[in-house]
Amino acid sequence: MADVAAVKRKRLPAEQRRLEVVAAVVNLAREYGPEGITTQAIADRVGVTHGALFRHFPDKEAMWAAVFDWVQEQLGAVLNDAFAAGGDPLAVLERVFLAHVAFVARHPGVPRILFNELQRPADSAFRAHVRQNIGAYRQRLIALLAAAKKAGQLPPALDAEAAAVLFIGTVQGLVVQSMLFRTESDMLAAAGRLFPLLLDGFRGPRT
Repeated sequence: MADVAAVKRKRLPAEQRRLEVVAAVVNLAREYGPEGITTQAIADRVGVTHGALFRHFPDKEAMWAAVFDWVQEQLGAVLNDAFAAGGDPLAVLERVFLAHVAFVARHPGVPRILFNELQRPADSAFRAHVRQNIGAYRQRLIALLAAAKKAGQLPPALDAEAAAVLFIGTVQGLVVQSMLFRTESDMLAAAGRLFPLLLDGFRGPRT
């Protein structure tokens, strides 16, 4: 009995165990893709029995919902800090860009999970939630770009809405490339090279 007790996982508070499950899902998504994740694989990664896993989540859908909530909270906090740290508008814009890319580089399973869900043909509460979050993010970028125009850092004719779409699309392009070539560790360096090019596009041709 002593040997059995020695290999048992220490009993953790429910919230801590739920966070372990979320981390397991994110890590497994990077290794096997979201479609390859089973509840048994999650239980094995966390180190609990299959039955114990369902004492924390009623079903697999609830586990995915917890992952989405965690992503929203963690990425939201990273971006909020980047927006709030101060500086001139273009300095803030660069900091937000690099912070977004750094988050994805640290958690490469996250975009795989999001893209997998967005590929589902039917609309869903999740898809609507992502639209809402991306829309709010775009509006913050538009306001920041408008401030850069007002400060004379960007040309008055710049289409701020299109520029915000391009900003987000550039992050997504880096994400797709990292997923194809498993180059998450290089993402931040690539982002540092890309941002000046993005800024040149915003500034337009020099006269």
